[in-house]
Amino acid sequence: MLRSEQDQFLSYNGEVLVFQLSKPKYAEEADDKTMNLCVRRMVFNRDTKLFVQKSSGVFSMGASDSKIEMICCSCTTDSRTGIILPCILMKQKKRNNVKYFSLLLHSSNQFEPSFYFKLDYELKEDIRLFAGPSLLWRHANKLFYISSNTRVVQSAPVQLSSVVWTGDIVGEGTVVLGIRSACLPQTEDADGFSVSDRAIWGSEFFGYAIQTQKMLTGTCFMPHAYSRVVSSVYICKSERLKKQLRVSLVAITHKNQLIWFQNGVPKGVCELPYEKPCSVKPALTSSSDLLFVVSFASGNSCAVQRRDSLQVASKWQKVKCVLVDDFIGSGSEQLLLLFKDDSNTDVLSTFKITDLGEVNYASGINYKHDAPAAEGLQENGLLTVRALETRLQAGWTSVRELQQHLRLQKRVILQSCRALIDLVEERTHILPNSKEVKCRKWARSPLRLVSLWDDVENPADSLSKETLLASKVPEHFTEELWQRVVGDSLVVGVKLTESFYLSLCDVSLSLVMDQDFTSISPVIKCQSKIIKLTKAFSALAVSSNQIEPPPKKMKLDLHSKNDLKKEVPKRSSRIQLEGAQTVTAVTSLSPLLAFHRVCCLVLLHARKQNHQSDSLQQSKKITVLCGKILLSLEDISNGRYSVKMLRDNSYCTGSMEDIFAVLAVSVRFSFQIVSRDCTLTPISSWLLGEMECTPFKECQDNIFCHKAGNIHGTIFNWALKNPFEGVLAIFCRNVTVLFQCLHSLTRVLPPRCCVKLVRSGSKGVLTEQLALALEKEMLTLKNSLFLKETKAESSLTWGTELGKKINNAPLASLLDTEEGVQQFRKEMQNEREESVRSMNQTMDGALYQKMALKLAEAQLSSDMIVWRL
Repeated sequence: MLRSEQDQFLSYNGEVLVFQLSKPKYAEEADDKTMNLCVRRMVFNRDTKLFVQKSSGVFSMGASDSKIEMICCSCTTDSRTGIILPCILMKQKKRNNVKYFSLLLHSSNQFEPSFYFKLDYELKEDIRLFAGPSLLWRHANKLFYISSNTRVVQSAPVQLSSVVWTGDIVGEGTVVLGIRSACLPQTEDADGFSVSDRAIWGSEFFGYAIQTQKMLTGTCFMPHAYSRVVSSVYICKSERLKKQLRVSLVAITHKNQLIWFQNGVPKGVCELPYEKPCSVKPALTSSSDLLFVVSFASGNSCAVQRRDSLQVASKWQKVKCVLVDDFIGSGSEQLLLLFKDDSNTDVLSTFKITDLGEVNYASGINYKHDAPAAEGLQENGLLTVRALETRLQAGWTSVRELQQHLRLQKRVILQSCRALIDLVEERTHILPNSKEVKCRKWARSPLRLVSLWDDVENPADSLSKETLLASKVPEHFTEELWQRVVGDSLVVGVKLTESFYLSLCDVSLSLVMDQDFTSISPVIKCQSKIIKLTKAFSALAVSSNQIEPPPKKMKLDLHSKNDLKKEVPKRSSRIQLEGAQTVTAVTSLSPLLAFHRVCCLVLLHARKQNHQSDSLQQSKKITVLCGKILLSLEDISNGRYSVKMLRDNSYCTGSMEDIFAVLAVSVRFSFQIVSRDCTLTPISSWLLGEMECTPFKECQDNIFCHKAGNIHGTIFNWALKNPFEGVLAIFCRNVTVLFQCLHSLTRVLPPRCCVKLVRSGSKGVLTEQLALALEKEMLTLKNSLFLKETKAESSLTWGTELGKKINNAPLASLLDTEEGVQQFRKEMQNEREESVRSMNQTMDGALYQKMALKLAEAQLSSDMIVWRL
């Protein structure tokens, strides 16, 4: 194919895309009006050191009474899938107007029309393709743009003389950085230097966010004094620290300079070797050096290196095009320079691939004969070293993750040991005497450990006993006691001081009615949760007690008013979260409203931890009075304790207590979403658009749903592991709301998308845990029986001594006479009776309680795992 002056070159995933316009070979007649846009995918062959064609594609266009041209091409993000694709802008000029249209190139070499528009003038100034795909241009000092979503030409309300950069900035979306005439304020503001600077130079830098239509201050990019000389800019890095935009960029000027700016301050300057620089692009080479490739209007190029200072590393003349990509597949970027060569018709006949280091390939060299024999070995050695460096970094990362896992495992084991010791040695429940016990079993209800004894203590007496067993606590251990009403639930929260909370474990709350009601139990059924919330809290930071199986034996006595406490006791948490300071209790609101006005005591139950030299010490159970709450039907009707989640400047303004209350009554579901073909960018748009969600001001990773209906009040947490995989956590009131959210989500998910519910444990892990639990139960039973036999044998010393005497006596002498036989028979009878008495030995009550408690704990653990399976 003949080379044309309109050929466009683009690098894409290590390939070189060559776009060419031509007429079909079969149609040479004058009446044929068809034009073909051809694309060739060229890849570098490391054996022949030449570019070879990988594949090709053709797009036919009707060119009746018109002239078709290629304007520009670039790699842009497809807003539908989030995948970066090559995009080319075409122009079809007719007599009265000019038609422009964009084409997307897919991996199958198929062209897809994206958008088109007509103008009565030609595009000539500051034409930029960016994500969408979208197109931006400048005409008559006005800014115009169009995207594939709107497909309507729009104008920005700004006047500008030039566009120096277009791209994405963190938190702002697509931003246009331009230069305009200075717009001085009427009064002097705090930024006095910026105002005087604009007044002196008469022009200023400004940023315009296209999606939000917001103006950005130009001084965060560079001082206004440079607005008269800067021609092009490339922003290397942008971030937000404490709501301030920090930008690192390089700029080329009409004075043949390249300047490095950091947060609006010049940090370095380099004199360029040629005149009229027009564009600059970065390249990250194998030695992690950052290069800036500058192209000039004269067809020359140079590379500027940034180490201690900016300096020209290399320069080339008669360069047609400079591309940056990983052309040799080494894992880092190289420069591909295409030189002008009128003698050769092949578009990639004269080239050079270099990273200004070890990589250096050029056309026209016979590597098999001219190059030294050691070049291949040197190249292989270089690639091996890079691979080893990559493996070393990956290995070091794995080692750090393993160390963190071991530290976490050690903490889990220590906490488990403390919990086991507390459960076995420090139970505050007063057990009956062993003589009254024939069979003792313990079961765990969904709220706490309870005893299924026939004898039930009086709730008031039990409360006083727990209070007597309480340890000394600091005078000011609570920071705040609050209450909220969410739907039909009452949420009571206690914020503890950090020093007090870190010394506790197994923390929970219970509510006790302060009034004297003789017909019901004063203990209110409630559910406790420990919530850890920071400015960017994770969805995994809400820990609640795991739902447990119902007890195997339940005593139902309708005539006993005290059984209510046994059936609905307080719920204790078995999970301790570092840094968590807020404990909540949730109870049903309707029963309390029957009393019109009720006063409740808020009690905190926990175990006080004692640590000495990392050894496990005994812990004591404490019960502390946190305060009282008053609840009346009048206050609830006036909305005094209602949760207020309002919108304010794209944020949700709920207080921390409101957030805690919503999380306390919600159930958490996590879903792993994986998409193979498309990125998961539509999920963010779905949350902010269709679901009408806004992020919390205190924790912007989590967003609150304001959509009317049952979904209102749902909290979402969307975390992306990579563009194709993420985890969506949904905090909702019930399963019905969950189904509604998932039904709405399925309509926006990309095709062939996999959604998987993330569970707490796999079947294989639970099976292994069950085997260990059964083994522990068997060993506990064996040790208990062995302990009983040892105690029984130790109490029969005289029988053992008699047996020894019989065994040691000469048997023949006893059996020689009749008296000896009678004596032997009598001794044998005595030993038989003593053996029968040893089998019927009773055991001490305290020893039996200890054995039964250990055995019940082992059985409870295995039963729990079986229920989960």
